[in-house]
Amino acid sequence: MRANRRFPLRSMLLAMPLAAAGAVGILGSAVAADQPLVAKGKVAFAACAVCHATAPGVKRIGPTMFGVVGRKAGKAPGASPALANSGKTWTPDQLDAFIAAPRKAVPGNRMPYGGMANAEQRRALIAYLATLR
Repeated sequence: MRANRRFPLRSMLLAMPLAAAGAVGILGSAVAADQPLVAKGKVAFAACAVCHATAPGVKRIGPTMFGVVGRKAGKAPGASPALANSGKTWTPDQLDAFIAAPRKAVPGNRMPYGGMANAEQRRALIAYLATLR
């Protein structure tokens, strides 16, 4: 990639890869989301939608997933005390570990879900969750 002499920082930022979640880049909403990955994540979320909403302030059996990426664990209404006491922040890496094995990642949490073994499916799901802002 040829450097832009007028805007060298812009050239450098555009050359950087997207964030680990694959949905939000260094420049936040200014960088386009990986739409195919997000679409796969939305499909994967169907299993989660039984208990979790995606709209702000909507609680089902579990808390809303709106704004989950970057939120402190256990701070949304409906979250289990184990999550609240975990001290975690829902980064893409923390979400990945939790979605893979919820009971192992946060022992004592109330979520009955056994986990998602497929790493690519988890990556897509996290990319979708990152768009819920």
